[in-house]
Amino acid sequence: FLFLAIIGILVSCESNFKEVQKINMASFAPIGEADTVNLKYTDSGRIKAILVAPKMLDFGNASFPYNEFPKGIDVTLYDQNQKKSYISSDYAITYKRTDIIDLQGNVKITSEDGKILETTQLYYDQKREWFFTEKKCKLTLGPGSVFYTKGFDASRDFKDINGQAFFGEGETGEF
Repeated sequence: FLFLAIIGILVSCESNFKEVQKINMASFAPIGEADTVNLKYTDSGRIKAILVAPKMLDFGNASFPYNEFPKGIDVTLYDQNQKKSYISSDYAITYKRTDIIDLQGNVKITSEDGKILETTQLYYDQKREWFFTEKKCKLTLGPGSVFYTKGFDASRDFKDINGQAFFGEGETGEF
C-alpha cells in the first residue's frame, strides 16, 4: 500500500509540474501575430522606412518588449533627400525600449550608390541611424574595391565607416 501511495504522489507532482510549465509557456506567448507584414514608418509626412516581412510576432507583454521576425525582413530606409538603402536578413528582432534592431543570418545592406555590406549579424540603432557589429563583414565600395573587417560601424548612408581591422580580399579565409 505504501508503494502505491508513493507512486500516486509522484504522478500527482508530475502532473502539477506540467501544469506549471503550461502556465509559464502561455504567459510568454506573443500577444499578436501577423502574416505578410508591410509597415510604413513616417515622420512629418515623409516616409522614413518600409518594412516587409512574411511573419511578425509581437512580444509587447514581455518585461523587455520586442517584435520578432522569424522568417526575415526586407527594409527600405529613406534619408532626408529620399535616397534609399536596402536591408535584408533571415531573422530580426526589434527592441521597443531601445529602438535597436538585431539583424541575423545573411544580412545584406545595399546603399543607393551601390555600396554593399554583408555579414552574419548586424545591429541598427534607429535613433542614431547607425549600424554596428563585432562579426566579420564584407564591404564592397565599388568595382574592385572589396574589403573585409572584423567589427564594423557606420552611418546609415555609409558616409562615416569605421572598421576594427580591415583585410584585403582572401586574407580572412571563410566568411
